[in-house]
Amino acid sequence: MNQKPRFPAQALHDQIVAVLRAWGWSSESAEASATVMVEADLNGIDSHGIAMLLYYEGLVQAGALNPTPRVIVERERSATALIDGDRGLGHGVSLQAIDLACDKAESVGVGAVAVRRSDHFGAAGAYAARAARRGMVSLITSNGFTRCVVPAGGARPMFSTNPIAFGAPARRNPPLLFDIATPTTSIGKVNLAWLAGKPIPPGWVVDGAGQPVTDAAQARVIIYDTGEGGLTPLGGTAEMSAHKGYGICIMVEVLSALLSGATAAPFHASRTPGPGGTDTGHFFLALNPVAFRSVDEFHADMDRLIDALRATPPADPARPVMVPGDIEWRTRAARESEGIPLEPKLLGELAALCARSGINFQLRDRS
Repeated sequence: MNQKPRFPAQALHDQIVAVLRAWGWSSESAEASATVMVEADLNGIDSHGIAMLLYYEGLVQAGALNPTPRVIVERERSATALIDGDRGLGHGVSLQAIDLACDKAESVGVGAVAVRRSDHFGAAGAYAARAARRGMVSLITSNGFTRCVVPAGGARPMFSTNPIAFGAPARRNPPLLFDIATPTTSIGKVNLAWLAGKPIPPGWVVDGAGQPVTDAAQARVIIYDTGEGGLTPLGGTAEMSAHKGYGICIMVEVLSALLSGATAAPFHASRTPGPGGTDTGHFFLALNPVAFRSVDEFHADMDRLIDALRATPPADPARPVMVPGDIEWRTRAARESEGIPLEPKLLGELAALCARSGINFQLRDRS
């Protein structure tokens, strides 16, 4: 069996920075985006890592991204703030937002920061992990521009994948990290299946008639081009409680877009981003355990909770019960040691992108 070529995290970081710099990003902005993207690749969330450069190139070509945004705090109170991302990529402004939320939580116990006029911010869990490293419980949400998720009972997409992440630190255990998209899967995972030449499971995507689609190439056409059908919300069908995923999609829109004044996905007149950008909104909530109880007691109970869940008798002895974040921590440890695997087709796409950008392609397979 042919193994995928593997690369150290620094190599991916340097390649991302080189591409973004070629597109006109400042060194600081490029470093911020590369940091969050490589974090996703290290944690096994390959859909939101270096592969996202292929999507970002389209935004650059459409003039939808501002390579040199002037990020400003528009409103601020002791526990809250609103930040304008000035049509830049979402990574840098989101790092600023979660840091500000944590600063406020350290000061007054809670910090809530909303962001508008931003764009894709990568894996939401990266910001929850950052907050956990500062000892904070956090909730992170983002809406999106690309309408690709149908409402429960609907036949036309009205939402993006609307990610939501939750994090909480412990003492002995790594932080509990819960990071999901509100449909049954993400667009990035459909893209990864396409890059790998693999089918997608039935139930991930439906066509305009509500029928399941398993061909990844056809699914991409439905998601990106047709405006009919799309990803199903969590649950997939009425019998499997799709109304719950639908409700979470709405909640994310309210927190991310309506609070900040960003554009909610159902309000976009076009599915094609233009010079006005995507006006994506994000929301970052940080809670300081010290504001509620002794931090030592909180950490002890977090460890107790994590240990109790892992000790649950498994239905399959070969698959022990895990808690959110376990897979990511294990994947990260392996990839820090062995390198980050990349699909050969993705490497080909990245090589072509670098050629179009007029820079050296650094990720050549030396195996």
